[in-house]
Formats: sequence, C-alpha cells, structure tokens
Amino acid sequence: MEFFLVSMLNGLSYGLLLFMLSSGLTLIFSMMGVLNFAHASFYMVGAYMGYTLSGVMGFWPALVIAPVLTGAAGALFESQVLRRVHKMGHVSELLVTFGLSYIVLELVQLIWGRVAVEFNPPAFLQGPVFTLINHAEQGLSLVLGPGGSVCQAADSAVRVVCTPFPATRAFIMFTALAMVVSLWWVLTRTRAGLIIQAALTHPETVETLGHNVPRIFMLVFAMGTGLAGLAGVIGGFTFITEPAMAATVGSVVFVVVVVGGMGSLSGAFLASVLIGVIQTFAVAVDYSVLQLLQDLGTTVTPHMQTNTMLKLSVSQIAPILPYLFLVLILIFRPRGLLGTRET
Repeated sequence: MEFFLVSMLNGLSYGLLLFMLSSGLTLIFSMMGVLNFAHASFYMVGAYMGYTLSGVMGFWPALVIAPVLTGAAGALFESQVLRRVHKMGHVSELLVTFGLSYIVLELVQLIWGRVAVEFNPPAFLQGPVFTLINHAEQGLSLVLGPGGSVCQAADSAVRVVCTPFPATRAFIMFTALAMVVSLWWVLTRTRAGLIIQAALTHPETVETLGHNVPRIFMLVFAMGTGLAGLAGVIGGFTFITEPAMAATVGSVVFVVVVVGGMGSLSGAFLASVLIGVIQTFAVAVDYSVLQLLQDLGTTVTPHMQTNTMLKLSVSQIAPILPYLFLVLILIFRPRGLLGTRET
C-alpha cells in the first residue's frame, strides 16, 4: 500500500512539474502558432539563474527573480529575433528556435561549466514532509517529518518499513497547483486575459480596438518562458542542475503538448499527470514479460528463457513509454486528448 501511495505522489509531482513546463509552451503555441524548440533551454536558464541568485540573495528572492529574468530574455528574443522571421513561415521559426537551443547550451557551459552544479534546496525543504510507516503489527500510519524513533529504533523481530516523501516534491505540487489557479484566473477573470484570448482568435479585431497585438504576443512569449524558468528553479534543486537537463525534459514536454492537444492547457494538464504517473510506476516495477508468462501458467521453454526481449523488465522500457503513448495518440486521436486542432 505504501508503495502505491508514494509512487502515486511521486508521479503526480513529476507530472505537475511537466505541466509547469508544458503550460508555457502551450500558451505560446495557442497564441502564436510557434512550436518553440528552445523552450526547454529556458527551463535550464531558469535553473542556473536560480542557482546563482540563491547564492547571492537567498532562496525566496531567487524563486521570484529568476523566472522574471527568464521571461525578460524570452521577450527580448521574441521582439528582436522571432518577430523578424515570423513572416517567413513556420519552418524559419522552428529553425531559429532550434538554433537558439544550441546557443543557450554553449553559453551555459561557458558560464557555469560542463558538470552539474550543487543547487541545494533551502533548509526547510530538506528532508521528508511526511513518512509512511508500515508496521507489521500496527499497520500503516503517517507521521509528519521523519519517522523518528519508530524508524530508528525498530525491533528487528518486527518488520517496519518507513517510506519518506521529500518536501521538495511536495513543494512542486503546491507551486504547480498555485500556478494553475493563477493562470486560470488571469486568463478568464482579468481584462488582460480576455484581451489575450481575443487576440488568439481575432487579432485583427483586437488591433482595430487599439490594442498592440505584437506587444501582446511578446508578453505571452515572456509569460511562457517565465513559467519555464519557474519550473527550472524548482526542478533544478529537486533533481539536478546540469547542461543536459534541457535535453532530458525537452522531448517529453513536446510529447505532453501533442498528447494533450495542441494549444489546450487542460489537455496539457491531463497529459502531464498521466505521463508522470505512468512513467513513475513503470520505473518502480521490476517485472518482465517472462515472469508474467510464468505467473499465467504458460510453459516457458529454454529458448524463451534466453530471449532478450522477454527478459526486459517494465522499468527498462519505462523511458520509451511516453513516446509509445505519443504514437498511439497520433494514430487514433491526432488532435490529442482535449485538443481541437489536428496536430
């Protein structure tokens, strides 16, 4: 039971981090029709800026300022580069963002080096937020913080399994949910959000009403990259801050956007949670096809026992599951889970 609960929470926290990252890309695509290949690079920039600023001014100022600076960098790129190639079509936009991703990677390696930096969480996020204790006699219980004496002084004659849930993952979940509510409120309950939504479907009409549509596009791009920067700060101290971090999540984010539905924030949320939970459970399951056949009572021949494919465990194929999900979605539902346009 504790395995299911902790794996589910880990999957939800990873999925919500993916949503923090993919929501910015979804906003940019739904508004501008641009698939920003450099989006994960802004995630990496946010992590490194958070690392640098936290060492200078502390964690909380860094958590606020790093996404703002990342969003400002995104606004500068949109206004000075992307806007100039927008009239040339989608291929030019893809190529220029693809080139930006490599420029950012080289700049990060020149400034911070090629190895991972030590971006530690603040003291209050170090350690578990709670511990699940599975006592052989007393059953399952939950204790805030570390397990304490129950886990440390457990009698060897009585089986006690203590499973902590890191505070950093709880912080991811809290921040992501707060971001979802804030984003919903801005887009549906404020004048600026209504203008943004109107510019999405009727840019000419919005422009005739006196609004600067190119400036709106720039602000949306800045918002999207700022959200990527926020995800980078939190993901940086939760996992690892290194030059390869953009490549690690970049492809998965595009899977989330396509599976959820191009331009659909609700679809991106659903896809993020699904992929996060599925991949987390898959990584934790050490069960092969061969074992499954044996449990079903199938006669296993010596040839089957030496078959490499049958000996692969679920955890070994976990990295390819999001892309398998992507292929199935493109075959059976090309517009995504909650999307309205064909991908």
